[in-house]
Amino acid sequence: MITAENTENHGVSAQLEKKTQHYLISNKMKTYLLPSLKLTGVLIIVCSVLYPLLIAGIAKTAPGGGKGVTLSVNGKVVGYENIGQKFTKDEYFWSRPSAVDYNANGSGASNKGPSAPDLLAAVQARVDTFMKHNPGIKKADIPTDLVTASGSGLDPDISPQGAYVQVTRVAKARNLSEDQIRKLVDAQVEKPLLGMFGPKKVNVLKLNIALQEQKKN
Repeated sequence: MITAENTENHGVSAQLEKKTQHYLISNKMKTYLLPSLKLTGVLIIVCSVLYPLLIAGIAKTAPGGGKGVTLSVNGKVVGYENIGQKFTKDEYFWSRPSAVDYNANGSGASNKGPSAPDLLAAVQARVDTFMKHNPGIKKADIPTDLVTASGSGLDPDISPQGAYVQVTRVAKARNLSEDQIRKLVDAQVEKPLLGMFGPKKVNVLKLNIALQEQKKN
């Protein structure tokens, strides 16, 4: 039999159960949700504000103030030291090929495997073009870096061998002796960092600027 007392007890129990659930939910929020929100807020400030400001501050102390090292001729900026450029005239040293046509806004590689038909065809086309402009050079004498693109597509450097193999063409195009051009390349060869990190290299833009200066002299 349902009595008024039983109904009252049931109502009290229901209220107690709701209060208990509310307490448990509130306690979980305090235990898990609020700390998570606080941590998220801290990480947003650290990763989105403090860290970028720190990196920007460090970059300001680097050469170029974080904006890149520019190279100039007669007071006019002609390029950046660490961004490759395209040279196709015989009177200049050619850069390493680029899969993105030296577009600094979209650096990258072809992402094709060494056996990909398209890549092999592109490399063969570069070999044919190089041999056409450098008669007398054997295929085996062409350094790999002159017919394959770098990972970024913006490599500003070539190997010393990549520069020396172009000496004959450049000297002929400029009516200079090969010895003059070779000495110019010698002066532009950069040694490994601290004598052991990385290979020897030649910055193509710097070398071509030196060529222009040689022409003036």
